[in-house]
Amino acid sequence: MEHSNKSHLLDRDELVRSLVSGERRMHELPAVIAPEEAAAVRRQALSEMTGASLDHLGSYSLDARKASHRHCENFIGAAQVPVGIAGPIPVNGNYANGEFYLPLATTEAALIASVNRGCAALRRSGGATVFVEDVGMTRGPVFRTSGIIESRALVQWVEVNVTRFEELTASTSRYLRLREVSSTIMGATVFLRFRFACGDAMGMNMTTFAVDRIVREIIEPETGVACVAISGNYCVDKKPSALNFVLGRGKRIHAEVTIAADVLRKTLKTTAAVLAEVQYRKNLLGSIAAGAMGFNAHYANILAAFFIATGQDVAQVVEGSLGVTCVEARDNGAIYASVYLPDVPLAALGGGTGLETQREALALMGITPDGAEVGAAVMRLAELVGAAVLAGEVSLLAALSSNELASAHERLARGTTALTRNADFDCKKPR
Repeated sequence: MEHSNKSHLLDRDELVRSLVSGERRMHELPAVIAPEEAAAVRRQALSEMTGASLDHLGSYSLDARKASHRHCENFIGAAQVPVGIAGPIPVNGNYANGEFYLPLATTEAALIASVNRGCAALRRSGGATVFVEDVGMTRGPVFRTSGIIESRALVQWVEVNVTRFEELTASTSRYLRLREVSSTIMGATVFLRFRFACGDAMGMNMTTFAVDRIVREIIEPETGVACVAISGNYCVDKKPSALNFVLGRGKRIHAEVTIAADVLRKTLKTTAAVLAEVQYRKNLLGSIAAGAMGFNAHYANILAAFFIATGQDVAQVVEGSLGVTCVEARDNGAIYASVYLPDVPLAALGGGTGLETQREALALMGITPDGAEVGAAVMRLAELVGAAVLAGEVSLLAALSSNELASAHERLARGTTALTRNADFDCKKPR
């Protein structure tokens, strides 16, 4: 046994040396060594090359084999992001009904405290009413033709053959269904936009595989038109776009609440008139002046924290940040507040949702895919996202209207005020 351990150490030293010398590259370690060992070898080599200590990157609880094979190439460990809880928040939706805690992963002090205050305001106002539309995931390949005549012929041919595309799509996955194919012509260039229902998965990989087969097995051989790229930016994935704003992508989320004057005063420290003016001049006029595509205070903040905690594709926050917040003064000093997010790709199954900590965060909200009710889990998740964004918007706008934003960040970011000392920020046990 002693000899075996010594041999193991010599093997590691040799592997480290080969990486440091450049004889091997990071992805060329022998496949027979365990993922944990491969990660340790890479960390040691990187430490020797850079002088950096990587001890904390090597502390993790996730399954290294799954992480290195399905999520992350050249695996060396895991980055830790603090996870906090906001809530409970009452949600009135078709899939989420009741009070829920919201796990949020962030390094920004005051964010969770702010969302938590919004949750308190919503609790005292009957909760968030939420409605979600499953728009579907899109993939948009681009084709090169000889000119407008061939471009028009290709689009007409596609319209005639959609049923065949649907059949091929169904053969690639039992959860994937083709809903629509739309098109745009620009001279000798044709963009197709395939839109799919994906069950509980976000579906980017599923749709890519299906579209690739449709293109390679049907469109190219039968039309003779070449596909230049499987993604021609007409999807539109991980980029802000007017197309997605109008047509939607992933989940289209609506959430609303009416907050009475006493809740505005006691919980949010503001009034309807002041809150409505901040919304009008900041979110609407300010966004117009800046040429922004999102007319909101900070959708990206809540979405990023939610995405990291629950294993979503974080880059798609750029799409999710599109949207409009509305605040209207109502009778007796109340306000009506709503959020509209037309483009939020989400998953309750697949991708990062399978990682251990992310799976726990989803379970905390009762998000568990059920084969008997495909798609229900991700719709429930989308409704909770809408409620969380609404809580975060109301709270931040209130902080701006009462000039509390800077002082809250100063207290919480510098650790001079304990979170639990503010009654508005306390997490309460769900009823």
